[in-house]
This record gives sequence, structure tokens and C-alpha cells, in this order.
Amino acid sequence: MQLRGAAALGMRSVLQVCEHMFVRWENLTTEQDERARLPGYASPAVVRHFDAPEALDMRFYEVRAKSALNRVPDRSAVPFRWTINPYRGCSHACVYCLAGDTEILLARGGTRPLADLGPGDMIVGTEGTGSARRHVRTEVLAHWSTVKAAYLLVLEDGTELVASGDHRFLTGSGWQRVRVMSPGMSLVRIEPAGSPRVALIDRLPLPQELFDITTGTGDFIANGVVSHNCFARPTHTYLGLNAGRDFEREIVVKVNVPEVLRRELARPSWKGEHVAMGTNTDPYQWVEGRYKLMRGIWEALRDARNPCSILTKSPLVLRDLDLLREVAELTDVSASFSVPTLDQKAWRSTEPHTPHPRARLEAVAELNAAGIPTGILVAPLMPGINDDPAQVEEILKAADEAGATSIGGIALHMRGEVRDVFMGWLRDARPDLVDRYERLYARGAYASKAERARLTALVPRDRAPGDFGFRIRQQRRPDPPPPLPEPAQGSLF
Repeated sequence: MQLRGAAALGMRSVLQVCEHMFVRWENLTTEQDERARLPGYASPAVVRHFDAPEALDMRFYEVRAKSALNRVPDRSAVPFRWTINPYRGCSHACVYCLAGDTEILLARGGTRPLADLGPGDMIVGTEGTGSARRHVRTEVLAHWSTVKAAYLLVLEDGTELVASGDHRFLTGSGWQRVRVMSPGMSLVRIEPAGSPRVALIDRLPLPQELFDITTGTGDFIANGVVSHNCFARPTHTYLGLNAGRDFEREIVVKVNVPEVLRRELARPSWKGEHVAMGTNTDPYQWVEGRYKLMRGIWEALRDARNPCSILTKSPLVLRDLDLLREVAELTDVSASFSVPTLDQKAWRSTEPHTPHPRARLEAVAELNAAGIPTGILVAPLMPGINDDPAQVEEILKAADEAGATSIGGIALHMRGEVRDVFMGWLRDARPDLVDRYERLYARGAYASKAERARLTALVPRDRAPGDFGFRIRQQRRPDPPPPLPEPAQGSLF
């Protein structure tokens, strides 16, 4: 069906309500209109489109994966080492871009326009602290373009830069976004040395085609000044897809994850370690209602009697309650829902595309009533946004009523580009808090020690009568089943 104008907006509301009520998506039509070969996959990917308002400009690449179990890097502080990600790509991404004719300093000397660079090119980046930086060689890992609003920056020495409002340059006071710069601000120049000041900032009347790269150092030299690049997206380029818009709208669906997982869990080398899901992207994002990959994943974990857990924001997990019960009869399984706020305004502002927090709490209650230990994660706790003690107390009471087996609170931390995204949102939505956040997070990704202690103290772990300590029942893990026979099919690769 084709939707236009008010009809499309009306249908969007209806479909969002249906998703929250766990209605399946069988009524949505699909069409197989093309195939695409992605590097690393033996067979061409089937490319599908869906007539859902949320997906009208998205494509889904159905591929057959080589593996299902992904090892978490040892440097990660999480208490598990294995996870499963049935989907690849993200629709909540951001880009920071420059005009294509911006001259980029090359490692061998000379410059090349940004639009003409490509993965593998060696250019000049920097390393160091603040404005005390030095030249280093770095590689272009990804390159892409987009069309968006642009600003003209003119420096006192005549240098011109055309960039998006979100793009950042290194200034005397650290990295600054273009849209918050002002005349008189000094930029750090590496080639030649100096600190030219901004003479003029003007928003251009029409959108521009802008380009960006990902580098090994996280920066590059653009028209002589130090420019930050976007967070690393090279994984999509490994698939022959663009690292910009493609990363957001071209979603890879690993349609064979359940069967691959079943084989991996049956290997003699597998030690039955805990598998955590939802640690990277939510496996119950809306498209899961169409592909239903999680049902096969739960079945494989059940048959292998493998301990597991799920972190999600979506009540769609209740669709698989029958399988969760079966897993719970054989091994340890738990769930957790992120509920950072119950305030309607704060939810709409910070999580506009997620199920209502009350719906998540209802799912917590239903899962616990069914014997699936399910907790609450009040995260992130954001100063001035969702840290009102009365509002947090409301979440604690609701968690108690839902029978939450655990509750935790985590202060907001902003690593890498997360800081840019969040601070950009803060400047638009809550400009009154910008100075406070710049003070609290002046030293890096984490708030000051005192502030972290204040926030986490809002969620006491010795609370009675709910006792929000981790109370998952302990049970002896049954003896592992005999190895499963390999499916009767040829090798995929």
C-alpha cells in the first residue's frame, strides 16, 4: 500500500500502538526487487523493502552469517564474554561533514580534496593533549557523503571552511561544534602553525553535499586546521556499503543466526558460558516483529541448556514468553528493562522512538509473574533531567510493584562521539543545563566522582521490602545434553 500526507501520519500512530500491543507484522507486504553481493558472504543478499512508515526509506539485506556467537573484547568491564547480534547497522546515527573541496593534508606531502579521498589513503592526523599536538601518519578507514545544512566559516587570515553545524574543530578551549562558535574564537592550525581567529560564521541558504572520513587518529588536517572526524563506521564499508547514510538506513539481517548458533553451542569446545543479548543493539527493535529471529535463538539456547540474559526496551519480548519459560526450566535466564524515567516530557525528549516506560514496567511484571527473573536498570541517570529524587522514587515503587528482581542505577557517561550527540541535543532541548554538564564532565567521559556518587545513591541497593539486590534464584544447572547432530546441509562458505 502507498501512504501519503495525513494518511501516512495517521497510519504511523496506529502502527506504533500496534507494536506496543505486540501485534505481529504479517500484514505488512514485502517485495524482493533486487540482490546485492556483500563481501564476506558467499551468496548474494536478498534486499527487501517494507511498507511500514518507519521503514519506507530503508532497505534490509538478508544474509547468511558465518557465526552467531560474538566474543566481547577482554578489555571490556562487563561480567560476560559472549553476545549475539542478529542485526547489523543502526538507524540512530549522526554525521559531521565538510565541503568536498576542503583540502586534506596528505602523509606524503601536499593536499587532496576531501571528496577525492578513499579508504586506504594515508593522510596526516594528530596525537597529543589539547592544543599541544604533533603530526602523525594515519589511514582513512571510511569515506562517505550526505546532504545537509551547512555553515561558512571565514578565518581572519582568509581561510574558508564549509561544514555542517555539528562538525567540530580544535580550538584554544578544546573541540567545538561549528554552530556554537562565535567570531573571535581561535582555531588550532597545524600546517602552518598558528591560531587564526574566526572572523565570520554564516549559515548558507541551501543544503550542501558534504563529506566525511573516519581515520585511525580520530582527526585530520582540513584547510590547515585540526578537524575531528565522525565515530568509526568502517564495519559497513567492509560490506561494500557507505559508512554514512547506509549505516543508518541499510540494515543487515542475519537470517540464519538461529541455525548457526545451534551448531556453535553443540561444539565440544563450547563451555556453556553465559550469553548476554541486547548489549550492542536491541534485538527486539521493530524489525524483529517481521523476522522473528529471537524465537530461533531462544530455542537454540533452550536445547543447549545454555545460561543467558536479555536487556531490552521493548515489551515485544513478551511475544516469546513461552520460550523463555522453557529456557527457565532448564537453565538460568533473566531479563532487564531500561527505565530511565516515568516523566512523560523527559521520555518524549530523550527516547522519542521507544515504547512507553509504563509498558516496559508492565512487561517486567508479566515476566516475573511467569517465573522469569526480571529487573530494572535506571539508566542513564542524567543530572537535571531525570535525577529528581521524587521521580526516581516513583520508578523504585513501580519496580517493587512489578516484582523487579534487581534494580541498578548508572550515571550518564559520554564516550567519544556520544558526547557530541548528547551535548548537541542538550543545547537544543535544555540550554539551561549546558554549563552544568560542561563542568561535571570537564575531565572526560564520566561525571565527577562526587556527582556519580550522588546519582547512584538515588537507587539504594539495600531497600526494603523490595530488596532490590540481585535475587535471581539459584539452581543446579542440569547436565548438558548430548551433542546435537549437524544439520544435513552443505557448507555455507
